[in-house]
Amino acid sequence: MELFSNYPLWAALVAIIFAQVVKIPLRYIVTREFDLGLAFSTGGMPSSHSAAVAALSTSVGIIEGVTSTLFAISCIFSIIIMFDASGVRRQAGEQAVVLNQLAKDFQYFLEEAKQWNHKAEYEKKEELKELLGHQPIEVFFGGVTGVIIAFLLYPLF
Repeated sequence: MELFSNYPLWAALVAIIFAQVVKIPLRYIVTREFDLGLAFSTGGMPSSHSAAVAALSTSVGIIEGVTSTLFAISCIFSIIIMFDASGVRRQAGEQAVVLNQLAKDFQYFLEEAKQWNHKAEYEKKEELKELLGHQPIEVFFGGVTGVIIAFLLYPLF
């Protein structure tokens, strides 16, 4: 039962869920596209990775103090996750865009050159996930989301 009173754990989990769910109305406001799948996908505004680690670090700071070793570990962990979300994962997503376009171009070339008429097989090929990482602004607002959620949840624990 102690698990249910673990404030840092719940702050991070609530931050993840909130950040994932809020992507749906945000996307709708910007593009007029309603996509429930955003709640289960990577990338987008705000970053749920950033929200989770910011909520975790903030809640650890509130409980243990900002001079504690545990807070220092949590902060460094958060910085690495946020850097990765906006760096390595974002670059992998951009590479996926290029690779998907190359695959489409190659398939088009084969269809035209050999008059290959197996469109159903071409459509079955799975594309690489392009929305892997985050733009720096998405990471920033994910972090802000996590800090706010941690402070809002603190009185409940």
